[in-house]
Amino acid sequence: MIIEKTLDKAVKERRSFYNIGKELVISEDEIRSVIADAVKYTPSAFNSQGARIVVLFGTQHDKLWDMTKETLRPFVPADKFSTTEEKIDGFRNGAGTVLYFEDQDIVTGLQNSYPLYKDNFPVWSLESSGMLQSNVWMMLESAGFGASLQHYNPLIDEQVRKTWNIPANWKLLAEMPFGKPLGEPDAKTFLPVEDRLRIYK
Repeated sequence: MIIEKTLDKAVKERRSFYNIGKELVISEDEIRSVIADAVKYTPSAFNSQGARIVVLFGTQHDKLWDMTKETLRPFVPADKFSTTEEKIDGFRNGAGTVLYFEDQDIVTGLQNSYPLYKDNFPVWSLESSGMLQSNVWMMLESAGFGASLQHYNPLIDEQVRKTWNIPANWKLLAEMPFGKPLGEPDAKTFLPVEDRLRIYK
């Protein structure tokens, strides 16, 4: 599969889609290939390559969001839970979910090897994961999917670890449900770029 979209266009068109369906726009093998490329080519500090990804399809995807909903139930007042349930069910309606992890053994190993930068390695690990998340998001959207980035960790960490036999040293950072877009994304507003960007010559 060839994604024919310029980087500039992909960056500008990447949006949060919450109204998604279960239809696969491209095959599971093609999705794996797209994500594998993002994992392979996203930079990391000292080329440490600490990113770990789990992709859930079908009933495994459904299981994640059923689990998430039940995990949240004790924390949300009963009279307000319908809003939470609707949101979670929207993610469940998708075709799959990408789970993003960082291998903490690699972070610790770098801290031990380069003590001068010890405090930086956890930060650099998060920065690398952020780049990976953005890369996967843009590649999935360029392929025709809608996606959004969610953070139900650490509430679901232990259940995710047990359900999918995740190594203890993999730290869950984010969840990205994706599927065929069934509607337009919400309107997006922008602060003035002039207030956010400075250039000196």
